[in-house]
Amino acid sequence: MKIIWLGHASFRIEIEDQVLLVDPWLVGNPVFPQERRAEAITGATAILLSHGHGDHASNAALIAPELGIPVACIHELAESGILGEIETIGFGKGGTISLGNARVSMVNACHSSSIDFADGSLAVAGSEAGFMIHGEDHTIYFSGDTDIMADMGWFGEYYAPDIGILCAGGHYTMDMKAAAWAARKFFNFKTVIPCHYKTFPILAQTADDLIAGLPNVDVKTPDILDVLEF
Repeated sequence: MKIIWLGHASFRIEIEDQVLLVDPWLVGNPVFPQERRAEAITGATAILLSHGHGDHASNAALIAPELGIPVACIHELAESGILGEIETIGFGKGGTISLGNARVSMVNACHSSSIDFADGSLAVAGSEAGFMIHGEDHTIYFSGDTDIMADMGWFGEYYAPDIGILCAGGHYTMDMKAAAWAARKFFNFKTVIPCHYKTFPILAQTADDLIAGLPNVDVKTPDILDVLEF
């Protein structure tokens, strides 16, 4: 299994027979090297969107038809038409879908979700979510954009993820100290990967507080397009 950070909150996850692009914001992302776009998306089999904000969802309408792959997201966003004439898989929190031999469960998040990348106006796009991605004897918790929430308690007990991809940049989401507290309180991660940081000056620029707060967890801070193998 391979996890590749594409900058901000975007990931390429190679798991089972799938190559999943999670919140793939490449074009417009100031920290993603545009000359490596083909490397990031080649071979992808599906896109997962956690919510409708432009720094997560705006590239899906470009990538999905280019590769002929579906976009899996919350039902209302899938049915909105804002993503264009593409194949969508709409599901809801508590639901689990199969993508090849991998499974993806949608879980709650605490943030917001709107379309803010079309003509400048805002439109509600369902609600925000996270994902539990299952395969190859691993469960990855992709938190999506979120604050700490009590739901994480049963997430950790019920799904028992061993890898956490946690938004931790602050301002719009929980920060590094909060993400470390949540990981200690609710989960038993072997590995934690921070995201939603370093993209803009308003966000955290290092993961030092997360690392300090999780002395017994392998906190990985890859550079963009580095490959983490599990």
